[in-house]
Amino acid sequence: MHVTKTGALSTRWYRLVPMVFITYSLAYLDRANFGFAAAGDMARDLHITPAVSSLAGSLFFLGYFLFQIPGARYAAGRSARKLVFWSLLCWGCLAAVTGVVSNTAALLVIRFLLGVVESAVMPALLILLSRWFTRAERSRANTFLILGNPVTILWMSILSGYLLHAAGWRWMFIWEGLPALVWAVVWWFGALDRPVDARWLPEAERAGLLETLQAEQAHIQPVSSYAEAFRSARVLLLCGIYFLWNFGVYGLVMWLPSIIRAAPRITLIQTGWLSSIPYLLAAAAMLAASYFSDRTLRRKVFIWPCLLVAACAFYGSYLMGEGHFWLSFGLLSLAGMAMYAPYGPFFAIITELLPSNVTGGAIALVNSLGALGSFTGSYLVGYLHGRTGGFGASYLLMAVSLLLAAGAMVMSPSAAGTPKQNMPVKGFTEDIGQEAL
Repeated sequence: MHVTKTGALSTRWYRLVPMVFITYSLAYLDRANFGFAAAGDMARDLHITPAVSSLAGSLFFLGYFLFQIPGARYAAGRSARKLVFWSLLCWGCLAAVTGVVSNTAALLVIRFLLGVVESAVMPALLILLSRWFTRAERSRANTFLILGNPVTILWMSILSGYLLHAAGWRWMFIWEGLPALVWAVVWWFGALDRPVDARWLPEAERAGLLETLQAEQAHIQPVSSYAEAFRSARVLLLCGIYFLWNFGVYGLVMWLPSIIRAAPRITLIQTGWLSSIPYLLAAAAMLAASYFSDRTLRRKVFIWPCLLVAACAFYGSYLMGEGHFWLSFGLLSLAGMAMYAPYGPFFAIITELLPSNVTGGAIALVNSLGALGSFTGSYLVGYLHGRTGGFGASYLLMAVSLLLAAGAMVMSPSAAGTPKQNMPVKGFTEDIGQEAL
């Protein structure tokens, strides 16, 4: 069935997508700005060794890993809106307090707790989007959520460079933590858990959307419980892929400023501008991959080739060595772009393989294993840098992890098809003059 296009249908995109985009952007701001503080004077002021700096950067992901599933179950069974509201308040406070720490122990505790309070945000937002957008829209909806990652790092890289230069790392943390507290109020009054709560959505549109979502669920093999879903070979394979994938992503995210800063005659402001380039490319690649994935309703073909390109780019950076900075930086930019491009199609796969009663837990499990990969990647990249004095070994390690992820993605199952008559494909793309299929 096609849902008739009206202004109210497209309103789903204009009212909900900016909300989740900004929320995830602020979460990403307050987790990734640590890399800039580490490249600045924080290590000197707190007497932090490279090994401890690496541990502080990666402890976030340990807390993130441990509390994913409980938070996602709350979001799926009760309210994603409430969970995200309280998370915003907590992580805004913790991020700002980072600017007043005076010792390493306090820094380590705050980084761990920041991971805890942010742990369920991404699964909660993905669960919320799955209740508002259909299969023919979901890859794009997911991408606009996750686009908060590279777009935030794009402007954060520039802003943090200037803040570090003008005010130091302490004020950088304080100023960049406050927006989450303000946004919590906006989120509380603007976000809704389900279409049935949307008074701005006409009854006919609301009924058509719910009917379509229910029809899509009818084509998915039933799964009785979280335990059964967690034992599924399909889910476990996706967990392994995301672990290896995030190993490379966060190895780059957390340490790119330090990689650039290590080059001769590069200032903090220049580091900020250069660090933004991979994420500018990534944003464009994510939009393109999600659009064509929804247009064709194919997912895998937009994932594994990108991971393979990223693996080859990291290996090329390894071969270049630190003596060819600009060539190496170009390859790192290519790697960053390729690693980010497939996020929308990847998370669409999970909601198309599993029924809604276990989707929340499965997303959390996959994302928690990704967090473990992020912890491992960010720690090992920093550790290898401290042991070898360079990033060559890290490039090679990230290349291998992404190569394995690409190979596993090739072997992963495809989502079951959904008859065209059950897909509401109009709405968002018609607003720009085209249809999604």
